[in-house]
Amino acid sequence: MAGRLDGKVAIVTGAASRGEGVGNGKAMAVLFAREGAKVILVNRSAERAEALAKEIADESGTASVFAGDVAQAETADAMVAAAEDRYGRLDILVNNVGIGGGGTVEAVTEDKWDEIMSINLKSTMLATRASVPAMKRAGGGSIINISSIAGARGLISDVGAAAYATSKAGMHGFTYSVAADFAADGIRCNCLIVGSVDTPMVAYLGDEARERRATMVPLGTRGTGWDIGWGAVYLASDESRWVTGAFLPIDGGLIGLRPWPR
Repeated sequence: MAGRLDGKVAIVTGAASRGEGVGNGKAMAVLFAREGAKVILVNRSAERAEALAKEIADESGTASVFAGDVAQAETADAMVAAAEDRYGRLDILVNNVGIGGGGTVEAVTEDKWDEIMSINLKSTMLATRASVPAMKRAGGGSIINISSIAGARGLISDVGAAAYATSKAGMHGFTYSVAADFAADGIRCNCLIVGSVDTPMVAYLGDEARERRATMVPLGTRGTGWDIGWGAVYLASDESRWVTGAFLPIDGGLIGLRPWPR
């Protein structure tokens, strides 16, 4: 362990990957533990989170599981209470829960729209609301929201993603608001804007589609959960002590650089 997060306690929501491989949540949790943090692995599936906790323990890291749905206020509150009960404080919150889909604005149903807003956006609000008092007690903290290029640019897709893109764009306004509201308390709030990362969540696309995702990126390579994880380590650490209300794209240059048509 390099010790960049020594003495810190972190909550990572959506920590366990949904399939084989390393998702963003898993990478962040593993790297946090490697850097010395004690990590609460929040996940709907306790079984997957327990498997991740064992992986971390096998590397001599410290992690424990909290199973539940953070789109429910009582779950978010209990999650933060568990962090303080188990490890005495809370320094880092990663809002990583999210689902995609929904279709275009013509196709999306009200039920699906509400589901995506609840899981992607309401969960972020509830987890943050529960965490702020604990971070005040700890003397400050770092909140990291996980967004997407879909929330920052128009997204052309065969199936549409109006609800998903809107939920992620909402996280940008939420990030600014939390950063402004709690800066005086030493609580920083920043956002990672994730590009076309090759994670278990997109495995259903198939090899051909995943290769197309790589070729549209200016760097010409696939991103991984580890790329996202290292960005989160920076924002969680004291290295970023003077960074708040910031948005860090981790996307191989896709959001800011458009390759010339060939």
